[in-house]
Amino acid sequence: MKVLAHHIYEYKKGLRKLILHTLPAKFRFQAETRLKMVGIDFITRQVSPTKINIFFGDSACIKVIEHIGDKPFNEFTPEEDFILGTLLGYDRIQQCDRYLHFCEKQNLKKRLNQKTA
Repeated sequence: MKVLAHHIYEYKKGLRKLILHTLPAKFRFQAETRLKMVGIDFITRQVSPTKINIFFGDSACIKVIEHIGDKPFNEFTPEEDFILGTLLGYDRIQQCDRYLHFCEKQNLKKRLNQKTA
């Protein structure tokens, strides 16, 4: 919960517009209560029976996460992955490289599937 407090501090100081905080599911109620108390928008996603992700920050960012849907990160399209990384404040050039890499991989899979069909 100390890391959550630090993430809240970073958000309140304007260092980040969206934060992804992963924690044990047993702390879900405490984390959600804390975010409600300080008036920060959030959305919670179950990662596994014992782990959750809480996205919190600006309401527009949370709406984008809601729009992407509740699916595992490995099922994100290259575009969704790019958007999430950018919203989380990851380096834009690295996100561009990552996006191009995922697109290349996706195109290779398509070509292989066409050859075997």
